[in-house]
Amino acid sequence: MLEETARIARDLIRFDTTNWGEGKSNGETEAAEYLGGLLEGLGLKPTYVDAAPGRTSVVARVEGTDSSLPALVVHGHTDVVPADPDNWSVDPFAGEVKDDMLWGRGAVDMKNMDAMMIGALTDILGAGKQPHRDLVIAFFSDEENGGVFGSHHLVKHNPELFAGATEAISEVGGYSVTLNGQRAYLLQTGEKALVWIKLIARGTAAHGSRVIHNNAVTKLAEAVAKVGRRDWPIHLTATTEQLVGELARIMDVDPTVVGPEQVVLGTGTAAGFIQASLRTTTNPTLLKAGYKHNVIPDVAEALIDIRTLAGEEDAVLAEIRALVGDDIEIVTLHRDIGLETPFDGPLVEAMIGALHAEDPEAPVLPYLLSGGTDNKALSTLGITGYGFAPLQLPADLDFPALFHGVDERVPLDALVFGRRVLGDLLTNY
Repeated sequence: MLEETARIARDLIRFDTTNWGEGKSNGETEAAEYLGGLLEGLGLKPTYVDAAPGRTSVVARVEGTDSSLPALVVHGHTDVVPADPDNWSVDPFAGEVKDDMLWGRGAVDMKNMDAMMIGALTDILGAGKQPHRDLVIAFFSDEENGGVFGSHHLVKHNPELFAGATEAISEVGGYSVTLNGQRAYLLQTGEKALVWIKLIARGTAAHGSRVIHNNAVTKLAEAVAKVGRRDWPIHLTATTEQLVGELARIMDVDPTVVGPEQVVLGTGTAAGFIQASLRTTTNPTLLKAGYKHNVIPDVAEALIDIRTLAGEEDAVLAEIRALVGDDIEIVTLHRDIGLETPFDGPLVEAMIGALHAEDPEAPVLPYLLSGGTDNKALSTLGITGYGFAPLQLPADLDFPALFHGVDERVPLDALVFGRRVLGDLLTNY
């Protein structure tokens, strides 16, 4: 019989909440109503917020034993990025269980955490207990589009739902990595800034057999290659400097000799997340031009996913402008801030304590997420966010590769681990 946390995560995977971005989505309403029903079953009163038709978020407040304390927001998102079933070994929306893992789009990003949240609340409230402080439980829509129809909508139009909250936890942190044969956990204390831009090249429309030097596709290709091949310099922040130092200590290397990037690469699969936290990245992700083989189009477009360190957005955009030249139009489609928080304080200590209650000898290290989360939106309300979706993972699992990857999956026992750790944290903090 499937354990409850895995069953909830499986059910959530079976809701196809694919989000293509720019407003195109299958919608999250059914998933939100499913989670709201579970919250109601625990005696809570969920509030549903529709930012647009089908784009539903659900929020509920859990009363603590001491409501005078600042509330903690515990949040997940219900949307997922697209999955091409032809590339997968399983149906990405079937929620299949095999090899002691739950497979499917959202298994790690982040319907696993959604299920762990419900499981932890069930353990607390089902036993007739209360958390120490008020909890704001939120399941947001549209995170994969920057939260335009989710977290950003709620903090703007329904800030009262987060009244009294000063801190938050969500993805992506609290998961284990294996370093030099030793298990450790990465606790996310910051995330890079986000800038999504579109490059637009214009040229002369013509028959595909003609000599056309003003070719929009050619101009766009040259610009995309320059941006995509830009090797941005390493720039350590307070978080990444501390992390590199701890990694070097655990792996018994001298970071001043081998350099920070080599230290990170020495971590194996963990480098999949950590390496990109050392520098800006500018990745082309989509090309669009033309409609027929023998017609030269007069316009060509490319999407570029830019992730900078906090405060470097304008400087990076200026360099991209210089790289592509004045003949290429740059349109900013979405922009959001970077975050960085010191690796100390009562909540950090409580998260470390909850991990150590299950795995006493494992070091817990801070890290800067190369992606972004709904903590960006909550920060506009003065809420400090951390990544803490705890999972104890096998050493040979390339966990970073599963985010937005093919054959996304999570170990069943990791879900049970995460439920216990979250339950400990939410009860005692």
